[in-house]
Amino acid sequence: MHDLSSQGASQGASLIALPEHTRSPWWELGRRLLAAFGILAGTVLLVMIDRSGYRDAGDATPTDPLGTVSLVDAIYYTTVTLSTTGYGDIAPVSDQARLVNAFVITPLRIAFLVLLIGTTLEVLAQRGREMFRIARWRKHMGHHVVVIGYGTKGRSAVDTLVNNGLERDHVVIVDPSPVALAEAHADNLAVITGDATRREVLRRAGIATADQVIVTTDRDDTNVLATLTVRQLNPDAFIVAAVREQENAPLIRQSGADSVIISADAVGRLLGLSTLSPTLGTVMEDLLTYGDGLEVAERDLLVSEVGVPPQSLPDQVIAVVRDEKVYRYFDPVVTLLARGDRLVVVRPARELPWAPRPGTHNEDFATDDDDEG
Repeated sequence: MHDLSSQGASQGASLIALPEHTRSPWWELGRRLLAAFGILAGTVLLVMIDRSGYRDAGDATPTDPLGTVSLVDAIYYTTVTLSTTGYGDIAPVSDQARLVNAFVITPLRIAFLVLLIGTTLEVLAQRGREMFRIARWRKHMGHHVVVIGYGTKGRSAVDTLVNNGLERDHVVIVDPSPVALAEAHADNLAVITGDATRREVLRRAGIATADQVIVTTDRDDTNVLATLTVRQLNPDAFIVAAVREQENAPLIRQSGADSVIISADAVGRLLGLSTLSPTLGTVMEDLLTYGDGLEVAERDLLVSEVGVPPQSLPDQVIAVVRDEKVYRYFDPVVTLLARGDRLVVVRPARELPWAPRPGTHNEDFATDDDDEG
């Protein structure tokens, strides 16, 4: 999981944060190994160019008493020199060769060692840090939200949750796409890459301890199978699933979804309303758009609101939830509000869905656990 960076800005100035490009540790290792081989090849070339300044005591013969250095000798000398082994059988004898060793080959030797040792330590440290972070994340993960599918609908669902107070650390994305992986990481979200219809993938996402699961892949058959698998692994989770076609809604409900959103029909209705009445379409779009204008919200009942009609509240009440059943505001069952009721209201989007309206002076919620006084 990526850490959120804090940003600040002084008056008249702003900070620019560019996206961080992260690569695999194995890519970094391969790149550095290529650099190491480049150092080896460059050193061999230097020795071969100035081979007349080197003498090989081990290869001295009556016909070649000075021990001329060959290509094999240059490779051998380079490897034992850069690795600091230094057997001494091949040595620079001319001033030029010694100066090249002092000012060129010695820095190359240091760079070679730093490159290899630093790469090894960095890879080990990075893998160790990642394993520690994952272990710590799993230890503290629970009562979280799992989002299966990080396309347009999945991103919008996460944005709504985060904008309404849910910490990003409590959201886990499950998606097999590398594009979704990059986008979720850019949004500072934990990602499990894999097929959500497989039990092992869902277990890695901590599905057994999740409170809510959102299923929103691009295929209805995948949504049905993923919902069924989630329900088998977590009988208590609240599952919200999206389907494209109306005819698949009963099937996904039978698979264990608590709430089913028919995306194609919802978009079609909005298009139809906008055609028949542009004004009504604008209002519906306002209700579906987060952060501006009006918004549908659910909140608890306040003590001061017990025993009054829903129509008399400052909020525009459209439904009342009583004993886990939803009643329209005009239903005779909810003519007067009672303790334990929850209200579904339309109100300004700037207010959190579960919060009392401003101006209630921090009044207590009217829950079933309160004393009647």
